[in-house]
Amino acid sequence: MTIHRPFDPDQALFSSACSCGKHASAAEHDLEIQKMDAQDLGANFIEASLVKALFPSEIKRRAFLKAVGSGSALSVLSTFLPIDAIQAMAQEKGPLEKKDLNIGFIPITCATPLIMAEPLGFYRKQGLNVSLMKTAGWALIRDKMINKELDASHFLSPMPLSISMGLGSNPSPMRVATVQNVNGHAITLANKHKENRDPSKWRGMKFAIPFEYSMHNFLLRYYLAQHGLNPDKDVQLRVTPPAEMVANLRAGNIDGFLGPDPFNQRAVYDEVGFIHILSKDIWNGHPCCAFGTSEEFIKQNPNTFAALFRAVLNSSTMARDPANRPLIAKVISPQNYVNQPEAILMQVLTGKFADGLGNVQNVPDRVDFNPIPWYSMATWILTQMQRWGYLKGDVNYKDIAEKIFLMTDAKKYMGEIGINVPAQAKTGYQKVSIMGKEFDPLQPAAYLKSFPTI
Repeated sequence: MTIHRPFDPDQALFSSACSCGKHASAAEHDLEIQKMDAQDLGANFIEASLVKALFPSEIKRRAFLKAVGSGSALSVLSTFLPIDAIQAMAQEKGPLEKKDLNIGFIPITCATPLIMAEPLGFYRKQGLNVSLMKTAGWALIRDKMINKELDASHFLSPMPLSISMGLGSNPSPMRVATVQNVNGHAITLANKHKENRDPSKWRGMKFAIPFEYSMHNFLLRYYLAQHGLNPDKDVQLRVTPPAEMVANLRAGNIDGFLGPDPFNQRAVYDEVGFIHILSKDIWNGHPCCAFGTSEEFIKQNPNTFAALFRAVLNSSTMARDPANRPLIAKVISPQNYVNQPEAILMQVLTGKFADGLGNVQNVPDRVDFNPIPWYSMATWILTQMQRWGYLKGDVNYKDIAEKIFLMTDAKKYMGEIGINVPAQAKTGYQKVSIMGKEFDPLQPAAYLKSFPTI
């Protein structure tokens, strides 16, 4: 792909003409609509904050809102509060407490927004000087975050929960700012299993997962259990760094893996494995990786955190557009980033790929980069931690989910930079279907009890 002008993160490349005829391009049209939405969201956020501050009691707050009518609170408050000044203050960007940052990442496509933000200038635009620190494995990411060798990092979505609760390490409060990607995994099997596609017949097989506190582990366990297998007794699960999964498949040390891309596609490329099922076909829209940092870093560097948040959100917005995927494949492929052939990354990011079974599939949402850290995602992860014995005793799902997954912050910063927030994100909880079984995040205990003992 040829780019005829310098990249500007504020402008959408690869745009067509504007549909309404009032703008020079579709990008300008979309930007104006986003700004209008951002203004509405900002007003709603300020209105809610002011009402809560003036009426700490929920009963009195509801009475006030009922008296003035829905959507009228801000105009009523403006009669005796300097609303314009408050709105201006809310939009101000304070001086950065720390400009030089070390951000960890594992070289997989799940980290695309964090990685591409460096070569494409999203960090620099926010006044940040970011050093991306390629890291060998997830335990090392955890340790470096706890030891403050990293300012922020690419995480597996369950990791900030496990680290905060002291599961597998000393407790250290972590926060999920954004989800890096949804979907983007697969179960890949060795070629010798091409005639062994029934999971109920996989007893005795060996599977690799990248980390215990990973969506890969919990999704694979869920998939096996739904087919009648006990993942702790009927198969072997081996923690293996993603970069070593294909080599272990080739050597016959494992029968398959549920791992991140691009290594599922790499197994097909190297003709040592095939894609049995995409993770989106287990749970379409499931979270995978996240961007996060420590609670301490946020408290000490609030303006820096906000700038970092904006950079990653802008990068995620660009990554979501399918038209940008060829460029993204090019910029993240070099050795200092993902270190994989561009052709492999293109198959993953565009969703047009060889599956190792003689087919070329076209699945545009094989991976997506929706940044919203739903509370319901955290809640599901907690139920699976309990289900498989990683988390003992009673769990206050709501408190943990809403403390660690920064849904409110994500909506705030998305509004600031003009990114649409879906209406269903108002509460942060949404029902989902996972292999045909509904998960209601407001009834997690009942959901957990609904699984039969294997």
